[in-house]
Parts: sequence; structure tokens; C-alpha cells
Amino acid sequence: MIRHTLTALSLALLAIPALADTAPTPNAASAPPPPVWTPKDGDEIRFDVLRNGKPFGSHSVAFDLAADGTLTATTGVRLKAGLGPITVFRYELDATETWKQGQLVGLTGAVDDSGKDGSVEASRDGETLQVKGTEYSGAVPLGILPSSHWNIAQTEATQLLSTEDGELIKVNVEDKGADTVMVGGQAVDARRYMMDSDIDVDLWYDDQGRWVKLAFEARGQQIEYALTQYY
Repeated sequence: MIRHTLTALSLALLAIPALADTAPTPNAASAPPPPVWTPKDGDEIRFDVLRNGKPFGSHSVAFDLAADGTLTATTGVRLKAGLGPITVFRYELDATETWKQGQLVGLTGAVDDSGKDGSVEASRDGETLQVKGTEYSGAVPLGILPSSHWNIAQTEATQLLSTEDGELIKVNVEDKGADTVMVGGQAVDARRYMMDSDIDVDLWYDDQGRWVKLAFEARGQQIEYALTQYY
């Protein structure tokens, strides 16, 4: 598994090079700024993860909002593939983000990628985050975003902090324009973005800025997140 992972989801399959999207890129000058969505206490995002349309696992993000305004986002990813009763691939990620006044001020994460472990801890120290991870340790500026795709602000980022191991991941994001996503049989208006890093990942957010879909292709396999709980 290549370490340069983007998020808990697409992350599990970064061993496979993805095919780039060839859709035309809209004129950036005409694209509206992405909407801002602030999670409420008790909000939760739940996806079924599919591989070629078949169950592959799950990805969830749950939000807790404290009385002092501190937001906690807790991510859990469970992916598994096998041949009959034999498990040939297992991926488990648990991460907790702490946010204050719109900034990431704390992060803990741990991953088990088929027996290969990684971890990260980060906390605010003045105007920086002090990161201690299996892939990177050191200071990063406040304002860096974690590689959990729930925050639409990452569509304007050039670098993300891995929730697996603390790696600093360079990204380039293109706005692919308006689209429609099916959620539980209901058509939802959304905007699609392509995030280019080690692989190309397509991300969709609705008109409120909420994450509603993720997809990429790797070695002929289509990986897709199907939203099962719409906030």
C-alpha cells in the first residue's frame, strides 16, 4: 500500500494507480466560491464503500459540538476483501479531529493496513500544530486541513495532513462543475471536484457544502462511496 494516502477512504486503495478524469474543466473565473457548511451536534455522515458495485466496507464521520464551540469529528473506516473465507486485504482507520473557531487544533489517528500500522498525534502550540507521526514529525502552520474529505474547504487546499500517519500530502484540486448525485433513490444537486495527488479522486458536495460522494478508478476497479445517511 503506497503511503501517500489522501483520506481514509480512497486511502485504503492507493496501491493502485487511478485513471485521471478527462471531463473538461470549467472556467475558474465563472465558478462560485464553495459554500460553507458547519456541522451541528449529532450530525453524521455514513457511506457504504463499493468495489465494482459490490460491498467493500464502510466509512463514517460523526460530529459532536461542545457548549464552548469545540467541534469533534470522529472518523471510522472499515474495508475488507477476501477469497472465500480467507481475508486478503483489511484496512481499519480511526481518527479524531478537534476544531476551534474553524481551525484544526488537535488530531489523533491510527491505521491498520493489512498489518502495517501507522499513527499520528497533533496539537496546537501557539500559531502552529506540532505533529508526531510515523511519516512526519514537526511543526505545520495553523490552518492546515486533515485528509478527511468531509470539509469542503480542502477543495481550495494545496496540502493536507494525513489522518493515518501525519504525512504532508500535496494536492491539486479542479472544479469539474455542477452534477447530480443519487442518494437513497433521490437526486441531489451537487458540485464535483477532482483531487489530484498520488491518485485522482472525484469528490461531490451538495449545495450546502456537505460531502455526498467519492469515487475513483484503479486497475479497472471502480471504487465508490454510496451515502446511506444524509446528515
